[in-house]
Amino acid sequence: MSDACMDGSATVAGEHDGVGARVIGVRVAYDGSGFSGYQIQNDRRTVQGEIEKGLERLFSEHIRVASAGRTDSGVHARGQFISFLLENRSIPAAKVAVALNTRLPNDISAITSEEMPEGFHARYSALQRVYRYYLHPSTARDPLRDRYVWRVGRVPSIAKLNRLASCLIGYHDFTIFASARDTTDRRLRTIDHAAFFPEGECVVFEIAARSFMWHMVRSVVGTILALEKAGADESVLKGMIASGDRSLAGETAPAKGLVFHRVIYQAENMLAPGRVPGVARSVTHVAE
Repeated sequence: MSDACMDGSATVAGEHDGVGARVIGVRVAYDGSGFSGYQIQNDRRTVQGEIEKGLERLFSEHIRVASAGRTDSGVHARGQFISFLLENRSIPAAKVAVALNTRLPNDISAITSEEMPEGFHARYSALQRVYRYYLHPSTARDPLRDRYVWRVGRVPSIAKLNRLASCLIGYHDFTIFASARDTTDRRLRTIDHAAFFPEGECVVFEIAARSFMWHMVRSVVGTILALEKAGADESVLKGMIASGDRSLAGETAPAKGLVFHRVIYQAENMLAPGRVPGVARSVTHVAE
């Protein structure tokens, strides 16, 4: 990741302050191949930069957006969620996505939009973020797929992968999976879900937590795949995690196989006027 962590975007004072402004939420998908990550950077093409330029073209004012997660260069998204204040009322909230798409490049799409309740924030209101990593057993090149999978050249055992993945569940110090460039001292995380499953020709790793460290998911994938290949059991990975020794981790999986799949918010954080209360829900509605 090009950011310090994967759990949200940089904020600026007053980005969600305003009197009479609507809070608009937009689900966004993008192909990360042509971007220097999500977060805005000077003189680099970024997802946030393109979205903010699109909003400025649409509403003739600079609008700073908050996001549920920041993705690194080459990482994709199906279920990114952004929020921003909008005083302009010329476009109904549900039509903002359609209008915004006319101002966005082809590798970014605004999927849906809606008015959010006062106080909603794409980053701080999120309960859980879900990432998926796509592995492909073949080494044969495929121009239509190669930007979205890591070709590992073999068929790994999903049963063995899942036994190893089970070691991640719960509250742990995940220093072993921290990038050497990650300067944060907060390396305790709670992993809610971690599992591998087949999807077509691919093996997919899905992991869910409130937040992740920089490069953490990709380090997890590379490490578990190496341990499965070596025939290591769960005790080996548990010992590695307990040691906190980053030199024991496997290679960091390439960015191109990683997808920000969805983000989950509590129901009351999603209730705009007139909506009926319910249980926690995902804002992405991605078919599983």
